[in-house]
Amino acid sequence: MQPIPFRTALRYWLKLGFISFGGPAGQIAMMHAELVERRRWISEQRFLHALNYCMLLPGPEATQLAVYIGWLMHRTLGGIVAGVLFVLPSLLILIALSWIYMAYGHLPAIAGVMNGIKPAVVAIVLGAAWRIGSRTIRNWLLAAIATCAFVAIAVLALPFPLVVLGAALAGVVGGRLRPALFQPGGAHKAGGKSHGPALIDDDTPTPPHARFSWRGLVRVSLAGCGIGLAAWLLLAALYGPSGALASMGWFFTKAAMMSFGGAYAVLPYVVQGAVEHYGWLSAGQMIDGLALGETTPGPLIMIVAFVGFVGGWTHALFGPGALFAAGAAGAAVASLFTFLPSFVFILAGGPLVESTRGDLRMTAPLTAISAAVVGVIASLAVFFGGQVFLGGGRAHWPAIAIGATATVALLRYKVGTIPLILACALAGIMLSYWNV
Repeated sequence: MQPIPFRTALRYWLKLGFISFGGPAGQIAMMHAELVERRRWISEQRFLHALNYCMLLPGPEATQLAVYIGWLMHRTLGGIVAGVLFVLPSLLILIALSWIYMAYGHLPAIAGVMNGIKPAVVAIVLGAAWRIGSRTIRNWLLAAIATCAFVAIAVLALPFPLVVLGAALAGVVGGRLRPALFQPGGAHKAGGKSHGPALIDDDTPTPPHARFSWRGLVRVSLAGCGIGLAAWLLLAALYGPSGALASMGWFFTKAAMMSFGGAYAVLPYVVQGAVEHYGWLSAGQMIDGLALGETTPGPLIMIVAFVGFVGGWTHALFGPGALFAAGAAGAAVASLFTFLPSFVFILAGGPLVESTRGDLRMTAPLTAISAAVVGVIASLAVFFGGQVFLGGGRAHWPAIAIGATATVALLRYKVGTIPLILACALAGIMLSYWNV
């Protein structure tokens, strides 16, 4: 197969940045449907191998997966472009929405839109869990790991890093005792469906730029850390080391390193720091920002852009006449320091991951973690469903009806994410006016 032109990949990553609704599960499902099933840029096993590594890391796994695939196809520049274009549209959209929110307050129709979109988000997460689970849960042991992960999160409320560690240990032990169940492809093939040869296929040799070396690992790690340190020192020199922008840089770097399990796992830490310690925004504004993050494309952790915008605006960093500039600067700083570690993890660690393909000692723990993540995603759907359908201790029948319809539309009729969200938003507006 001919290599994919860089311009073709660039157009795809930009398109994905604008349509990547549904959180990490939905975004990963979109990439799988497009890159594995339709375009055949990468094979199923190579895709899942990369995904398993991204699941191990702190930070937004869908963004990291885009960086990984972009890097594998077009070297370092490809990875940087894929990651930047994946998050840039959501950053720009959130800056615009944050400005409207701060300058003009809530529009009357927003409540209706939110009431329609929230059930759709539940359906998207549930549908994505089903799709990923149908590929990942290939035998009874992986199903047991997924079930245990679901119970650990949804019932026992164990921290996500502990769930990941438990799954990895199960993979280490299971890989020794029952290796056939942890082989790539599993002991039983998932339906036996083949999508045909891929550009980066199961047996495609690792390209030269993706071969592991300690020198490359150290060089990329130092370069990434140097960029972050230089950016923070510049902010400290311009606005003081204890100024809001420098404080945001340090705080969101720490948040990025703690964000195992996706945005919802790190949100309590963000709330504690941004609301209670630094006072960049109020608890009510944080909830509103979360709602905006749920309804915009890109990773949900992009809510940090809203936090940075509101913090810059409320503190009037550049004076009362430049509130938008202050907010945009806060959003940019929060986003830079949140996402920079993800780029470093992939560009530095990717060659090591490529060198482990076919090594059961590495693939068995990663396979077990991938199964556990299915249970975690399912628990997230249950959590969302409880908030949306049973909030306040009573059943919200309009939301239940919208969510059930959206789930059927996704799983049975394969309706696209964008049409689904638009239809549910319209239904929410209509119901809000009906109840007036």
